[in-house]
Amino acid sequence: MYSAKVLEHLESPRNVGALPDASACGEATNPVCGDLLKLYVKVENDVITATGFQIEGCPPSIAAGSALTEMLAGMTTAEAAALTPNDVTHALESLPRNKEHCSLLAIDALRSALAQLRRDVV
Repeated sequence: MYSAKVLEHLESPRNVGALPDASACGEATNPVCGDLLKLYVKVENDVITATGFQIEGCPPSIAAGSALTEMLAGMTTAEAAALTPNDVTHALESLPRNKEHCSLLAIDALRSALAQLRRDVV
């Protein structure tokens, strides 16, 4: 049912936990299923240098959060802002059609964190 990449992220999720020195924390929830994802990013000179996440959600949401944190390492904030849910799904090889919203949850948390960064700069 799940791709090898999804199973890999479930067995060994990356970057789990809050970052105490995060530059921003974004949060997203799926009102239908109740999944909640918090994404922490540390940014130095406009480059994402560290990430972390906390989640209350289904296995594909855990995998999506884990995959996103790996993707973000070394990206500029502009590159991160250009990511789409499809990019997360592609990083996981695939998701069942009824679980594609998990990638959207991860991207929504990222957009929330990037918005916080922009507010803090102004």
